[in-house]
Order: sequence, then structure tokens, then C-alpha cells
Amino acid sequence: MKKSTKIFASAVAAVAMFFTTTASAQKIGIGANVGIPTGDGYSFAAGIDARIQFDVTKQLSIPVATGYNRNFANNDVNFRYGNNTPDYAYIPLKTGLKYFFSTTGSGTYIMGEAGAAFGVSTDSKTTFMYAPTIGYSWSNGLDLGLKYENTGKGDAYRYVDDKNHTGQIALRIAYGFKI
Repeated sequence: MKKSTKIFASAVAAVAMFFTTTASAQKIGIGANVGIPTGDGYSFAAGIDARIQFDVTKQLSIPVATGYNRNFANNDVNFRYGNNTPDYAYIPLKTGLKYFFSTTGSGTYIMGEAGAAFGVSTDSKTTFMYAPTIGYSWSNGLDLGLKYENTGKGDAYRYVDDKNHTGQIALRIAYGFKI
């Protein structure tokens, strides 16, 4: 990982820790997501995550999340270019801001997250990642979101496009409960 990426990821983590010391833990959420990768090298993406949400106000929260995501190699591309692209798996560690449009702390929200994607598959590496999201959270704890997650050049797939930036458009369904 580049030195600038490490410094940026460390700064994001430090800011998150600063804010979370003044906010109170409100919810822990467990979720699953399925997505469509944005590059030719992969055909399908799936993952699970755990998120803790610290409320600054009822409308503004600081989420901190981790999990496991996997982009499954596109066999058609492998056949066409005569190579064996491995699946790309990574562990995200990210934080950001979540803003609810309603003053109740549920309903429609937007969220922006940034952090690091720690590559755990063959020839993958750790990279900076970001994920803007729009979603809806019900007061009973159910949460449905649509996100774009970009993990940069952390994948091992370099055969078709050397400038490949691995990303996915994913649907996330989760359940959050108060702690």
C-alpha cells in the first residue's frame, strides 16, 4: 500500500475515534449485500458486514463498519483472454457520516464512508476505498440501502484493463438493534 494511502486511512480512523468518544453508541447492525461489479473481470459480488453507529444527533450518525466482500471472477472474460483471474476478496474497514432527512433518526438517509480495503485473495493488496449510499431505515431496525463501493486497484485482475478500478453497485439489507 502506498504511504499516502496509509496516512489517509490512518487519518480517517483517527477522526472517527475522535468523534466516537463524544458520541454515544446507539445501534449495532448486521447486514448482507449483493452487487454487480463495475469492471469486466468480475460477474457477481456478495458480502456481509457489521456496523456500529454512533449518534451525534438524531439526524447525524457516525458509522464504523467491517466485514467480508468477494467479487467472483467472470469466466467468460477468463476464456476470452486465456487467463485465470482469481476472485477478489477483501475486508473493508471504513467510517463516515450518515444523515437522516427525518428528525426521528429513521427514514430516508444518505451516507458517505471511506477507509481501507484489505485484500485477502491471491495477489490482492490493501487500498483506499469509498462508498456513497442512499437508503431507508425503519424504526423497527430494518435497513435497506443502495451503494456504490470503490476499492481502487486492489484486485488481481489486470489482464483486460491495466487502469481497472474495482467497484460494485450493491443492495444491502441489514438489521440494527440498540445496545
